[in-house]
Amino acid sequence: MSQLSEDELHQLAMTTVGQSLEADGYEFLAVNSAPKKDPQFVCTKDKTLHFVVVRHVRYPQNPNEFDSELMNQVKEHAIKFKAKTYYAGVGFANASDYDKPLSKNEPYAINFNGIKEI
Repeated sequence: MSQLSEDELHQLAMTTVGQSLEADGYEFLAVNSAPKKDPQFVCTKDKTLHFVVVRHVRYPQNPNEFDSELMNQVKEHAIKFKAKTYYAGVGFANASDYDKPLSKNEPYAINFNGIKEI
């Protein structure tokens, strides 16, 4: 049984957040899918620029908790571009048993509560 790698979880998180942004009417200007190359999404909506940082965690970590030092750095960078800064945390767990590892052949649960403005 092969487990999901950190890169695969990052890509799943990017897909989850990207689909949510698209559904909410955001237009993508740049997408940086490399982990820890911040921000991952640069987009516009209502003529405003938005920087979105995406992070994934495994259960039992809380996807809503973020590195405030990192987010402040991104926010300072965003201010130079008159952009708003957001954090998007995505949590993953094995759907049948949250305490089991995440595997490629089993369904997983996603905990994503939308983007949060910083």
